[in-house]
Amino acid sequence: MPQVRVNGVKLAYDSVGEGEPLVLVHGSWNDRHSWQPAIEADIRASFTAVAYDRRGHGESEKVPGRGARREDEDDLAALIEELFDGPAHVAGSSFGASITLGLAARRPELFRTITVHEPPLVGVVADDHESMEQLQPTFTSFDAILDHLRKGEDEQGARLFVEEVAMGPGMWDQLPPAIRQTFVTNAQTWLDEQNDPSWAELDLEGLSACPVPVLLSRGTESPAWFGTVLDRLAAVLPNARHQTFEGAGHIPHVTHPKEYVRVVTDFIRTAAPGN
Repeated sequence: MPQVRVNGVKLAYDSVGEGEPLVLVHGSWNDRHSWQPAIEADIRASFTAVAYDRRGHGESEKVPGRGARREDEDDLAALIEELFDGPAHVAGSSFGASITLGLAARRPELFRTITVHEPPLVGVVADDHESMEQLQPTFTSFDAILDHLRKGEDEQGARLFVEEVAMGPGMWDQLPPAIRQTFVTNAQTWLDEQNDPSWAELDLEGLSACPVPVLLSRGTESPAWFGTVLDRLAAVLPNARHQTFEGAGHIPHVTHPKEYVRVVTDFIRTAAPGN
């Protein structure tokens, strides 16, 4: 397993395939292996796909109390600079999408294209009454999950996240044991993320100066407020496109990997300069 040291932290990563670099940024609670369905759907046929464990996740170094999103953004920037001679294509899912967009608002020169699926940037819709009403049950669940994690009850918190936020009632027991363990292992890192007061915010003014082609995607089975977030992002991005994955939810690269790979590949081929 290769590693790269960035910002004083060792990050584990896998690199497969040939072609232009495509960095895959995973969401909360999981690790680089969540991209395996997309990799097996042959995204490596078109790109050098690099999936890495974000700090505090998987086999990357854990630094308790260090979970600010800006640190993740700086890690992504350093990883691109360390592994590649020039900008890269980047695809981010969920919190990984928030990290990607946060970096793009500060360092657009690091990107050739950006693909993001359902970033949980609730701060950009804080003035939207309908979105806030839709989010109230999620906020209530978050409070209960945080209470468990602060008491060191990582499995209880992970179960609650899976069943009340991510996947639905009864789904914890249906997950393979290895995936359940991944959630438990990464639980305290999620707590660190939530302790960051800016985890759900985004510099929209900075993002408006990002000329990079951006694909904003959502699933038809996901909560409607994700669509409102994407609309707010599209309103400021000068070069944005929309994509909807029919029948998919928050993780189309896992549930609909062939379609996800096709969409991302087509987007990059048509949007990136020189392709």
